[in-house]
Amino acid sequence: MKKIGLLFLLVTVGLWGQDTNPGSAAAPSTATGGQSTPQGSIGTSVTFPTERVQTPTYADLYCAGFISKQPLPNADFVAGGLQTPNTTKFATGEIVYLAGSGYQSGAQYTIVRELKDPNRFETFQGQHAAAAAAGQPYAEIGWVRVVDTRSKMAIAQIEFSCDTINPGDVAVPFVEKPAISFHPPLRFDRFVPATGKLSGRMPSIEPKMLTKGKGPQIHVRDLPRRAVGELVILSVTPTTATGMVVFAMEDVHVGDGVELDDQQQQAQLQQ
Repeated sequence: MKKIGLLFLLVTVGLWGQDTNPGSAAAPSTATGGQSTPQGSIGTSVTFPTERVQTPTYADLYCAGFISKQPLPNADFVAGGLQTPNTTKFATGEIVYLAGSGYQSGAQYTIVRELKDPNRFETFQGQHAAAAAAGQPYAEIGWVRVVDTRSKMAIAQIEFSCDTINPGDVAVPFVEKPAISFHPPLRFDRFVPATGKLSGRMPSIEPKMLTKGKGPQIHVRDLPRRAVGELVILSVTPTTATGMVVFAMEDVHVGDGVELDDQQQQAQLQQ
């Protein structure tokens, strides 16, 4: 597979409504461990820990899933397998039957599954509207290779499965995904100010305040912005991106903000 440069996004807490001035990031000062420490900070193992990222595996790349702005055509789909109707789940090495048209022997198809969240409770106002605007989510279940087209349905063998393939799963042309190259361990700036670079958000609940007993209200947006981890982008669509958390100092929650990590990009350019 081809190798591409890694697009790192810093996962941040407290991004929304504060530290919006890109100029708040000061120039670097003294160097520590080959990397500079920003002015106004002291390089310690707590505030600048050394990160060791987790490399995405083959399964991570091909089982990540995605969100499509437009629903995928579903005319080509898994109709069953050798033991249908007694068996409804199929895995690597097994034979499945593909309904539809245009199949050619030797062609590979990715098997995807349309997803729907049965939980209609909104953790924040407008959650479902935001999800609908992003598009239709799909799980990537695996891929198959067509081995026989002489019958009304194409016969295919499962070459890789992330989960069991079921009748009704959709077949789309297989697209090879480029491997991801990685940088060496770097120091992780837990309190990096906003840079004004490429940013986004993982839609989820947005707590407006924290309370403790009958004491004063502590507004989350008044707390210092902090970085909690790092993720790598595995695939993109016009409206969304699928990422994998490769380093985390604490739990990463849906709703946290993401921002392009300049430090990682600079390290790659120096390689």
